[in-house]
Amino acid sequence: MAQFQHPFQPDPSRPPELQDPVPFEVGLVHVITGGGKGKTTAAFGLGLRAIGHGLRVCAIQFMKGDTRYGEFYAVQHLSNFTLHRFGTGGLIDMNNPSDEDKDEAQRGLVAAREAVGGGRYDVVILDEVNVACAWKLIPMDDLVDLIRAKPPNLELVLTGRYADPRIAELADYFTQITQVKHPYQQGIVARRGIDY
Repeated sequence: MAQFQHPFQPDPSRPPELQDPVPFEVGLVHVITGGGKGKTTAAFGLGLRAIGHGLRVCAIQFMKGDTRYGEFYAVQHLSNFTLHRFGTGGLIDMNNPSDEDKDEAQRGLVAAREAVGGGRYDVVILDEVNVACAWKLIPMDDLVDLIRAKPPNLELVLTGRYADPRIAELADYFTQITQVKHPYQQGIVARRGIDY
């Protein structure tokens, strides 16, 4: 029986962290959206899988300026996973975002452009970018342009509710997470380590 050849592990006899990752021939676009829980969790799980195979991952978080999120602490222990957070740390009025909220989102967009176009990463995650666009913190046209300018071998992941139809059209993977049941409906508040 022929031995399976994993694309990121050319030599199965050696651990993946000791091998140079094989670059993607074709990097794809993932969109993870919807009203259910798990969009960021899915994106960071993909990132964790990628670094397990020696790939370089960068996550840009929009509207998450504080440090209460568990992923912020976790990636500090992972050498191939870079995380940049942009946001004020407070609640955003979706109908009237502050100038400070818009400035933070613009800073995130600049960082996203650098991460996507800089050649330093194999996978880039733009966490909550769909919400940032829907709430008019960054222009949708700028996000569309960023996706279209993506290098051909970069994997790009976009999360957040309210994915625009133009983003859906550009996606290779489009996942709609639907809430069927949530503990909040029973009065159970968000739990550290599970929900954030």
